[in-house]
Amino acid sequence: RGVMAHEAVLKAFTELGITDTKMLDHAEAKTVEAGLAACEAGGLTCTFVKNLFVRDKKHGLYLLSVAADAKVDMKTLPGMLGLSAANFRFADEAILKEKLGVAQGSVTPLAVMNDCAGDVKLVLDKKVADAAVIGCHPLRNDMTYTLSNADLFKFVRHYKHDPIVLEFPTVGAAPPAGAMPAPKPAAGKKPAQTPKEPVGKKEGADSKGLEYTKEGNFPKWYEQIIIKSEMIEFYDISGCYILRPWSYSIWDAIRDFLDAKIKTLGVQNCYFPMFVSKGKLEAEKEHVEGFAPEVAWVTKSGDGELNEPIAIRPTSETIMYPAFKGWIHSHRDLPLKLNQWNNVVRWEFKHPTPFLRTREFLWQEGHTAHASLEEADVEVMQILEFYKLVYEELLAVPVIKGKKTEKEKFAGGLYTTTVEAFIPITGRAIQGATSHNLGQNFGKMFKIEYEDREGKKSIPWQNSWGLTTRTIGVMVMVHSDNKGLVLPPRIAPIQVVLVPITYTGTDVAKQSSMCDSIAAQLSEAGIRVKVDDRANYNPGWKYNYWELKGVPLRLEFGPKDMDKSQIRVVRRDTNEKDDVPLSILTQKVALMLVTMQHELLERARAERDSNMATVMKWEDFTPAIAEGKIVLTPFCNETEFEEAVKDRSKAEALAAAGEEGEDERCATPVAAKTLCIPYDAPPLPPGTPCFISGKPAVCWVLWGRSY
Repeated sequence: RGVMAHEAVLKAFTELGITDTKMLDHAEAKTVEAGLAACEAGGLTCTFVKNLFVRDKKHGLYLLSVAADAKVDMKTLPGMLGLSAANFRFADEAILKEKLGVAQGSVTPLAVMNDCAGDVKLVLDKKVADAAVIGCHPLRNDMTYTLSNADLFKFVRHYKHDPIVLEFPTVGAAPPAGAMPAPKPAAGKKPAQTPKEPVGKKEGADSKGLEYTKEGNFPKWYEQIIIKSEMIEFYDISGCYILRPWSYSIWDAIRDFLDAKIKTLGVQNCYFPMFVSKGKLEAEKEHVEGFAPEVAWVTKSGDGELNEPIAIRPTSETIMYPAFKGWIHSHRDLPLKLNQWNNVVRWEFKHPTPFLRTREFLWQEGHTAHASLEEADVEVMQILEFYKLVYEELLAVPVIKGKKTEKEKFAGGLYTTTVEAFIPITGRAIQGATSHNLGQNFGKMFKIEYEDREGKKSIPWQNSWGLTTRTIGVMVMVHSDNKGLVLPPRIAPIQVVLVPITYTGTDVAKQSSMCDSIAAQLSEAGIRVKVDDRANYNPGWKYNYWELKGVPLRLEFGPKDMDKSQIRVVRRDTNEKDDVPLSILTQKVALMLVTMQHELLERARAERDSNMATVMKWEDFTPAIAEGKIVLTPFCNETEFEEAVKDRSKAEALAAAGEEGEDERCATPVAAKTLCIPYDAPPLPPGTPCFISGKPAVCWVLWGRSY
């Protein structure tokens, strides 16, 4: 095929009178770098062409032939081409062969000679269009031809492809003027085509409520639900958000619950500064390497430069442990158990998502020191159980307890344990919280020593453990629906809202008095209740408002209810309605709240379990991941094969989608990764082979796509 392609190009050159050309034979050059190296070795001086074959569902196929050092940004490309609502992706090899008659690695602007139907639009970089001598492959990658810019234009125009000439930036340079996202139409002019409705948008949706469905457009649904329910407000620094009282009250409930639990272990709260010197941060090499890309640095004070940059804590090991050195001298000083409720900054490279992946977040971080490994191990598991209780007892979100692999453990630690949650609508797992045994590594680095009971110098065993505001985002994603939040009763800031229904002739004074009395009775029973008696909103508006905010129970109290001494109770999660006598209302409400809490957890658990699969061989693994499942497999537990699973699953997923790569900043990668080695995994039969390596498996491992 390559010989025939080469001969076809030569024949076309002869017919068109293109004679000012050089031909260089070389080894196969499947990359731009290899092509440049071949030209240099063969003494061929030219502007070597890099080619990208891309597609958009609406605007079709484009062949981009640019200089080797040109930068092509898929986000700014639509604006450069003057297109609206374009989303360019690499076209797969099957389309490449069908339309241009070449394989990957052999793409060239000369390939338009095979596009007889004119389905492909040719785009030339201005540097290529202006070059005196252009180098490109003759439809095969073991040869390079040179020709002048005039001859290239003659060739492509002969095959009815009039090129679009654009100025692309070079790698590392700023984009050219005008390289912006799709342009807006000029003032007073209508666009040529009315844009389609965004995916997943509700028909006739009220802008005050959710305009997108959870199933149809999950990212937009999530963004709207946390904003319109008054949990979050966006801030002018990317990755930072304002936590409004509705969400902060939920964090208060989580904090109060967990704080009481850890204090039963003798943990004391404290506070350390948020700044850490460069020297202390870099004291533990493996640890800092794990956080280095995310560390934010303070370099100036006013108009002056600081003598040394100061880091904002990404975590507090290197801040707290120098103090531990001064406080721990004897076995009588152990165990030392401290906890901070604070904020940390991790300058995430990936796209931020409120609650889940933010540059600043709230958390608690516990740091403890122990005289023995056994004592430290016990605490690791106690804390992990507390984290499970936060998710399951408070948030009604089921989690899986397990141990991280060596590849996924905390940088610098001995081992890491985790609770893993699952978001069924996206088919993705998410790390809920972690409890680490740090071993003696940090003690050695910070020279923390004490005299043990035998009078010998010893190094303490240390733990660290943390849980963040990510908990709130997980809860929202698992339970909420297309009306708004669904809050588990135990963490709802308001558990019951009472809405008076008033008609003409209603005895408003009597109704108001009865509402206050009902609210007082519920409040005395420890139920968080609010009477919404705002006169400027009608009952229907109030129903929608409190549904959006996720209040577990709504009480509707109208004139007929007054006459019958009853009240209507509506459950937020199921919309079940029940007319309840006022004489037993407190007991009924308390029972309904407990029932709702329990049923939310059991529904979430059943949905998660229905999305779990056990797989014994690779052929069944990627299809299960593609279906949005978390997958349990027998595994040899070797890092080499853990990497292989990640790489192979990514390659197969991209191939199935017809794409060649994904944005490194993407917070939802397509590759499968290890989630944990579950503590409640079934027994592993002796001799069971690893699903990827074929070696004897040593454990069960849970895999999935993850946030």
